[in-house]
Amino acid sequence: MIDEPTIQFTFAIDDPELDDERRQKLANKLLRELRNLDEVEKADRVEDLNPEAGSKGFATLIGVLTAEVSMKNVKGFLSFLGDRLQDKPIKINVKLGDKEVNIEAKSRQELLESERVAKELLAAMGGGNG
Repeated sequence: MIDEPTIQFTFAIDDPELDDERRQKLANKLLRELRNLDEVEKADRVEDLNPEAGSKGFATLIGVLTAEVSMKNVKGFLSFLGDRLQDKPIKINVKLGDKEVNIEAKSRQELLESERVAKELLAAMGGGNG
């Protein structure tokens, strides 16, 4: 049995109308939902790799989450995200192996377009001979 590769989506709620507290509350609610979603293999907050000097422990980035999704579940995952974020601006980093692409979406349609990008990444990485 061949394990299907997972695609890592890192995304930030990028709505300038939301303050940090509201953005974090939205991210926390979304994280709980993602962890219960069948399409998602793993979901978590994103840690700040460059914390401020003098800070102790790990810091998480406000409103930034990551989710690992198998290729067959990408469309369902992106539909879920589009439904939850309803035309809120979002920044997504799609990563498969060492290939990476950044996407900014301002609508559900633009978000669903990242499915095509993810499939292109998989094809480029696998050479198309599955």
